[in-house]
Amino acid sequence: MIGTMSKPDTLLVEVAALVESGRSNQMPLTVVTGGAVITGRLAPEAVWRQRVSEVLADSAHLSGFSGMFTDAAPEDGPPTHLHFHVARILQGTVGIPETGGMYRVAIDDVSAWTMGDFSYSDQ
Repeated sequence: MIGTMSKPDTLLVEVAALVESGRSNQMPLTVVTGGAVITGRLAPEAVWRQRVSEVLADSAHLSGFSGMFTDAAPEDGPPTHLHFHVARILQGTVGIPETGGMYRVAIDDVSAWTMGDFSYSDQ
């Protein structure tokens, strides 16, 4: 498989597991996945699911989807996905969306990563 890890990066899995165990949403991380660069903060899956559910519940058109994010329990075993909040896809000199979004990335699909997040300014 070109562009993805054939075996999950055990260090990245450990970082994700530590975020899950500590219920912290302050770990900054930047990953390359599918050619995209995503930067933001990791959140525990349960926290991420709750926030997505709240955003959907507030939408007149999407509220019917909110329950599916809180009903499903996270899988047992080591984490298989990274759950980003306040995250951006970096494109040129801007981050999309400006306010940050909620992204779920399969650890198997991460081809590179670094601790920390990147911010752009107009200066």
